[in-house]
Amino acid sequence: MASARPFLGRPPLLQQHPPLPSRHITRPLLPSSSVRLSSSSSAVVPMSLPQPHSSFEVIGGARDLFLPSLSYLSRPYSPYPFFASNRHVETIFASFFRSAPQVKYRRQCLRTKDDGSIALDWVAGDDPLLPPDSPVLILLPGLTGGSEDSYVKHMLIKARSKGWRVVVFNSRGCGDSPVTTPQFYSASFLGDLHEVVSHVNTLYPEANIYAVGWSLGANILVRYLGQESHTCLSGAVSLCNPFNLVLADEDFHKGFNNVYDKALAKALREIFKKHALLFEDIGGEYNIELAANAKSVRDFDDGLTRVSFGFKSVDEYYSNSSSSDSIKYVQTPLLCIQAANDPIAPSRGIPREDIKENPNCLLIVTPKGGHLGWVAGDDAPFGSPWTDPLVIDFLQHLEIGTVKSGTSPQSKEALHHLEV
Repeated sequence: MASARPFLGRPPLLQQHPPLPSRHITRPLLPSSSVRLSSSSSAVVPMSLPQPHSSFEVIGGARDLFLPSLSYLSRPYSPYPFFASNRHVETIFASFFRSAPQVKYRRQCLRTKDDGSIALDWVAGDDPLLPPDSPVLILLPGLTGGSEDSYVKHMLIKARSKGWRVVVFNSRGCGDSPVTTPQFYSASFLGDLHEVVSHVNTLYPEANIYAVGWSLGANILVRYLGQESHTCLSGAVSLCNPFNLVLADEDFHKGFNNVYDKALAKALREIFKKHALLFEDIGGEYNIELAANAKSVRDFDDGLTRVSFGFKSVDEYYSNSSSSDSIKYVQTPLLCIQAANDPIAPSRGIPREDIKENPNCLLIVTPKGGHLGWVAGDDAPFGSPWTDPLVIDFLQHLEIGTVKSGTSPQSKEALHHLEV
C-alpha cells in the first residue's frame, strides 16, 4: 500500500473529477388542486396557491413550484413552552435531551483517492428488504457530528418509514471513523462528498439519490450542488446552514456563543488527539501545538485546517468556503430551512436575493428554533425536530414527481425536464 502523504495544495475544482452520469429529472408538476379547466374553453387557468402561515418567511424562485406540496406550513409555528423561550435554551435542550431512536448500523469504509478514509453507516438489514430502485437519502451531519446524533437518527427513522434507503456520511474522524492521512475535512473540500455520491450511484444505479445536510454539512452540500455540474442528486435539503462563514465566525465570539465555540473546539481537539501521530513532524506552515490546544474553532482552523487545504489565512478559508456564493449556481431542487434566531447560523447571512432569483430554490425561515433545535410540532419536546415532516414531504414530492413522469435516472428525455 502506498504511503500516506499530506494534501498540502488547494483542492482541485470538482469539475476536474471524471464527470458522473447526468440525471434528467422531471420538475415536479403542481398538484391537480392548483389548476382548473375553464368551463368555456379547454384553457388551463391557475388557481391561487395555498399560503403558508404568517409566522413563516417563505421565499424563493421555486416558491410556486414546491409550496403546494408543503401543507405542513399552513399551521402556525408553535414552539414548545419554556424550552423554546430562549434560543440558547432551545439549542442546548435539543442537543442534550432530545431522544435518540435505536438504530443498528452496518458500516462501510471507503478509501479515497488520496488514501483517506470515509465511513458510511447504512441501516443494518435494509439492503435485502428494499428494491433496487428505492430512493436513497444521504445524511450529512454538522461539525464533529456523526451517525449517533439524535437529529440524524430522527430523520433516518422518518425516511425509512416511507421506504427510503438511508446512509449517514461520517466525515473523516467523525463518528469514530478512521483517519489514515494527516488530513481531516473542511468546509472547502468537496472531494469526499463527490466520491460518496459517486459510490452510492454505482451501488444503486436504478435509484434516485437525495441528500440532507445540517449546519456545516449543509454548507458543504450546497457548495457541492453549486460547483458540481454533473451531480447525481435529484434533490437536497439544507438545515441551519451558516451560509456566510465570515459572519458566522464574527458571531461565534460574541456573548453566550463562546460556550458553543469552546464546546466545538473541545470536540475537535479530541478527534485530533486520537490521530496526533499522523501529524508528527509534518512541518510547513502547520501549527500543531495551536491545533492540539485550540480554545476556539478559529484556533483549530488556523493551526491545521486552512493549511491542509492551501489557504493563507483563516479569513481567506472562511471567505472562500461559504455556500452563500454557490446558491446562484444550484440547478438541483433545493429546500433551505433556517431559524431566525439561530445563534450559530445568523439570519443576516442567508443569501435571500440569490434564493429569490434561483428557480430551483425555496427558503423557509421559522421565527424560532435555535441551532438544530426546532423544539416544536407534534413530537415536541423530546421527539423529532419540527422540520422533519416538512423535509420528508418535500423529498416525497420530488420522488413521486419523477416516478409519475416515468423518468428514470438514465432517461434522456422528459416533459419539462431539468438536467442536474
